[in-house]
Amino acid sequence: MLHGEQIRAARALARMEQAALAAAADLSVPTIKRLEKMAGPISANTGTEAAIRAAFAAVGVIFLDADSQGPGVRLRLPPTSA
Repeated sequence: MLHGEQIRAARALARMEQAALAAAADLSVPTIKRLEKMAGPISANTGTEAAIRAAFAAVGVIFLDADSQGPGVRLRLPPTSA
């Protein structure tokens, strides 16, 4: 499950504005703003969460599940050429 903090962090890593994320995920800007304000797990349907994950995956952002240090995000390494 995504956390509001992860969405904000992912946007920062991707250098993506809320409007760009909304467009990429086919969601409204107010929806993105509402989800980002949430502390902890977001309250959204599975389609909304999947759309956000797909939008970030397309720009190389990976969501890390909660472990002993909590949930996180990181950028996927670019492919290396041999």
